[in-house]
Amino acid sequence: MGGDGVKRVPAEEARRKVQKGAALLVCAYEDETKCREMALEGGITPAELERRMTLFPADKGLIFYCA
Repeated sequence: MGGDGVKRVPAEEARRKVQKGAALLVCAYEDETKCREMALEGGITPAELERRMTLFPADKGLIFYCA
């Protein structure tokens, strides 16, 4: 865990979790334009996460990414 209390996940581990359906990949920026510019395969925007929260299984992880 980083000094800021955020658990860091190596890229390969994040990729495996997302591919297995164990986690959802979310852009950490609120700015939709910035998220589109930095889009990663399978990633969604915070707005999309908010829309999907009611359908989101409690046991699924969230992995936020930024530059």
